[in-house]
Amino acid sequence: MIKLRALLLHAVIILFSVGPAIADEQDGAALEMKVYNSDAASFHVNSVLLTGKRDAILIDAQFTRAHAHRLVAEILDSRKNLIAVYISHGDPDYYFGLEIIKQEFPDVKVYASSPTVSWIKKTVDKKVAFWGPKMGMEAPLSPVIPAVLPGNSLDLEGHKLEVVGLNGEQPQRSFVWIPALKAIVGGVNVFAGLHLWTADTQSKEEREAWAGVLDRMIALNPDTVVSGHAAVNAPQDASQITYSLDYLKVYEKALEKTETSESLIKLMQQAYPDAKLEIALDIGAKVNKGEMKW
Repeated sequence: MIKLRALLLHAVIILFSVGPAIADEQDGAALEMKVYNSDAASFHVNSVLLTGKRDAILIDAQFTRAHAHRLVAEILDSRKNLIAVYISHGDPDYYFGLEIIKQEFPDVKVYASSPTVSWIKKTVDKKVAFWGPKMGMEAPLSPVIPAVLPGNSLDLEGHKLEVVGLNGEQPQRSFVWIPALKAIVGGVNVFAGLHLWTADTQSKEEREAWAGVLDRMIALNPDTVVSGHAAVNAPQDASQITYSLDYLKVYEKALEKTETSESLIKLMQQAYPDAKLEIALDIGAKVNKGEMKW
């Protein structure tokens, strides 16, 4: 019984509303946003459920089968018609849960940007081979591949969800801007209270392009910012964009000062003693110091 209770406590997720309901000027409906924040075992990845009067759109589908099932429960509890799922990035913690989402909502359209779809197709077998043994029963049995999003936006009862950055230096690092809420769903670009995942940006130029995406977010002057990965109870505002920008600057200087991943990790731990997601720091340091292939 004690072991079961511990497992149940570990499975607790954070689900909360952010931002005020925004009146739809066209028909008086409201647009609302809820954020599902997973645990450390799922890299603290966030999913976002946007709801109108009748319909809903989900952004990102979680990593494990268990979290995807809980996300399905929240969608059902909303009593809205799920019309689309948008996958903002090609890492498995953003799309492995699609299999469960599609089982419950078989007719829902699943989209991603063209670069993201290409990346998923290129890497999905390798990702399943790497993560499958580690995840066990939590791994997908048949990963779902999104279709390419037509254009650069989705529509939810007259509200545009704009995918920004598809024509930029790193189109795989696009993000979602919701003008009606003045909200950004930052995806893999924005981290809150965590070490940033740098294993996929293995050059200074790539990290500078990442910083450019963050600058573009700041220019939108958002009221709400949902990080792709967030510590429990982390703020959901523009401070997390600044946090991510500052982290990249500190990381770049630490890379220049150190010779090994061990020394790089120590410097970053000193700079960010309270940051979670140590696996991101560990793998990123080894990859960027040439000690590990990714």
